[in-house]
Amino acid sequence: QVQLVESGGGLVQAGGSLRLSCAASGRTFSTHTMGWFRQAPGKEREFVATISWSDSSTRYADSVKGRLTISRDNNKNTVYLLMNSLKPEDTAIYYCTAYDLGGGRYWGQGTQVTVSS
Repeated sequence: QVQLVESGGGLVQAGGSLRLSCAASGRTFSTHTMGWFRQAPGKEREFVATISWSDSSTRYADSVKGRLTISRDNNKNTVYLLMNSLKPEDTAIYYCTAYDLGGGRYWGQGTQVTVSS
């Protein structure tokens, strides 16, 4: 099993910045990619970004390209999401996820991000 704990959410004004963290523990050697999804009220959970543990290759949703940056610290088993130029439409619960080599998925409990206009 892999445990994921997010932190760093909060309330910020439009145009501001936040940095989310996701600390992984447990069988982290079984995972190959980590990432972030988000879910706004009344909407489905949507993809935000992913990063590979091996070569740090990244993918982003079009809606966040140029504003959000995903990064990792292998020594700390931690993934970060730096969010700049935040917009009210970025308001959501942000979930950390890990992809298992065996095809499984793990999820954190989520952290709330609220962007006021």
